[in-house]
Amino acid sequence: MGQGWQTAPRAPERPPRVRRPGAAAGLARLLRVSRFDLGLPLIHAGKVRELYALEDPATMLMVASDAISAYDFVLTPEVPDKGAVLTQLSLWWFEQLADVVPHHVLSTDVPAPVRGRAVVCERLSMLPVECVVRGYLTGSGWAEYTRDGTVCGIPLPAGLRDGDRLPEPLFTPATKAPMGEHDENVDFDTVVATIGREQAEAVRELSLAVYAAAEPVARERGIVLADTKLEFGTRADGTIVLADEVLTPDSSRFWDAAQWRPGESLPSFDKQFVRDWLTRESGWDRDSGTPPPPLPAEVVQATRERYLEALVRLTGQGLRV
Repeated sequence: MGQGWQTAPRAPERPPRVRRPGAAAGLARLLRVSRFDLGLPLIHAGKVRELYALEDPATMLMVASDAISAYDFVLTPEVPDKGAVLTQLSLWWFEQLADVVPHHVLSTDVPAPVRGRAVVCERLSMLPVECVVRGYLTGSGWAEYTRDGTVCGIPLPAGLRDGDRLPEPLFTPATKAPMGEHDENVDFDTVVATIGREQAEAVRELSLAVYAAAEPVARERGIVLADTKLEFGTRADGTIVLADEVLTPDSSRFWDAAQWRPGESLPSFDKQFVRDWLTRESGWDRDSGTPPPPLPAEVVQATRERYLEALVRLTGQGLRV
């Protein structure tokens, strides 16, 4: 496929606002330096992905690196093959969800240095909302529930435990904060004020539909889909499109269905393992503003194994590189 890899005009780069001193330094370096030498104009560098301009201005190259982030910091070292796992798993889910919502991927015909970790996709107008769906009570939702009896302001029955399945999946959106700042949970009225009622109702319906379609698929394969974060953009004609990544260990909580026991610590196939090491074993104070320590080799390896396990369980296939 002729993409004109060398001919795209260079897009201006605008660094995002950052406030936390520890996160700011790492993110500033990340934004100035591309991880991949592709000879293409860098549109944007995020914590994990980089976007490059192509000859066709309606398309772009999206590359997933092996970087892993937690608590708004990009951690070191990277997790080998992580970017390929995220890309392969997202492609599989996009196919599974094709009848639910259109997606942004156009082709996997990409430059050799990033083959297996990159896709050519549509350039969309991204909606500034993180569309979170929670099917189970855990994480920040559990913390709020123990305090107020609610999740993102939505009242829940008394007596639920950490890890319990919710009476019904909840749409609990969040702001899409600039890099280095925290996403903040918001109510549905805030989403309406941000993107308008029509789009707000549409992304809520689509988010819940994606979860409803994916949750039984994951469960059949031995994985509990506890919650997930989705991102949507719009085409010029207003069509809402599923973008970025979908139902990966970076964007979702995956638990081992065979060991699901509400009220107990649940084995997971996602980056919760890294978060737990940082907060429980590393000695790092997440409120200090200082960067976390490097991940030990055994944590990196165990994280890689969890990501690969999620890929194999869900798709039935190993990593293709």
